[in-house]
Amino acid sequence: RFNFGPPVGFPVQFRVVGPDPMKVREIASDVRDVMRGNAQVVDPHLDWNEMSPALRIVVDQERARVLGLDPQTVSQTLQTLLSGFPVTTVRQGTERGEVMARAVPPERLDLGQSGDLTIESRNGIPIPLAQVGHIEYTHEEPILWRRNRDMSITVRADVIDGVQPPDVTAAIWPDLQTIRDELPAGYRLEIGGAVEESEKANASIYVLFPVMLAAMLTLLMIQLQSFSRLALVFLTAPLGIIGASLALNLASKPFGFVALLGLIALAGMIMRNTVILVDQIEHDVSTGLSRREAIVEATVRRARPVVLTALAAILAMVPLSRSAFWGPMAYTIMGGLFVATFLTLLFLPALYALWFRRTLDDVPASAPDADVSVLHPVPARPYAAAAE
Repeated sequence: RFNFGPPVGFPVQFRVVGPDPMKVREIASDVRDVMRGNAQVVDPHLDWNEMSPALRIVVDQERARVLGLDPQTVSQTLQTLLSGFPVTTVRQGTERGEVMARAVPPERLDLGQSGDLTIESRNGIPIPLAQVGHIEYTHEEPILWRRNRDMSITVRADVIDGVQPPDVTAAIWPDLQTIRDELPAGYRLEIGGAVEESEKANASIYVLFPVMLAAMLTLLMIQLQSFSRLALVFLTAPLGIIGASLALNLASKPFGFVALLGLIALAGMIMRNTVILVDQIEHDVSTGLSRREAIVEATVRRARPVVLTALAAILAMVPLSRSAFWGPMAYTIMGGLFVATFLTLLFLPALYALWFRRTLDDVPASAPDADVSVLHPVPARPYAAAAE
């Protein structure tokens, strides 16, 4: 499986944040135990991993003063013996390399002989490290992650095939209620992973959504020049949800960020078809037809162009349907446009007739003076005759 989009890493993540590293690790271990009880997660673990073994020198202050030493001198000497101290620089051609002075490998790499390392006192007498203090073998954190200056440990896990990370996260979150209720002051539990990244992506859309909506209303008003027709166009936009949800369920695709983008694009495609149909109805009314006749004839006349343009858009989405990342968007557009196209041809005429039900049979007074039989001879009006 390939990961697309922002680098989420492990899809299911819960972040424990607090001031004390040991307390944070303790809470994170409890969260990990709860996650292990869910059969849909794979390998829950901590991002800090386990503690690393460490060697600590505890200096005996009284003995060090008697020998003429201090903790700073001991620390600097051990730093030189173990890590090394640069004494000079050697040039080899165009490259420069530092010469490090440090103990030979058998002395500095053997932890069992750490107490035999010698430290020189102020009067030049070598003193074994064991006479200055004692050595403690302990464990310490190999790395400390901070988030907003607070210690943070992330409990993360993968998911099994056939499930979505948001669903798994939503199933585990109620099980963590007991841990959340018992958190000390200053500690908190946050959701990360795919859910957090999806919220960031959706937030970027919601910020521009009012601007997008205002631009759509402005352009539609310029085209339609009527609030009633504008409302009719907007009422057809949700028709795509029916086909989109059906296609996503049949294809077992998730409704995520890219599917949301497809749904927004789908709404624009549906309203475009609606504008074409409404404009044709108004054009027929302006030529002298009653609204009843204009609705029937415009719907029949524009059915083929609307269906063909929708079919072209559906076929264009077929190559993207096999993509793991863009597949949900393709299925959203394909299914939504397929169902909404036929629903628009049925729903919009019925809604238009219901909206203007009081003037369905009225002929506009501004219709051009002409012989109606010449403009609309009986053989050329089979749809109007059938409607009558």
